[in-house]
Amino acid sequence: MPVRLGLGGGLVRERQRARRGPGPEPGRAYAELVGGLLDGLLVDITGWAAADIADGAALITEAGAFGPGGRALYEPLADGAPTRWEWAGDTP
Repeated sequence: MPVRLGLGGGLVRERQRARRGPGPEPGRAYAELVGGLLDGLLVDITGWAAADIADGAALITEAGAFGPGGRALYEPLADGAPTRWEWAGDTP
């Protein structure tokens, strides 16, 4: 599972989208995070290999169980939807 930068490194935060305007950029691909503290956020997966998308990601976040530098683990939903990732726990 690739380690990806968290907030600010590919995530589109709902509050920022509301302030900036229409939301995700046209022509880009996103995965929606489901569950956990990052629920509802979008990860920009534009340019990711299909295998990386299937693996999900370990997103660096300050909001998880391990504090700053910890990671929130997200995996594609069991229903096979590659653009909806379910929270799978936190790791240091």
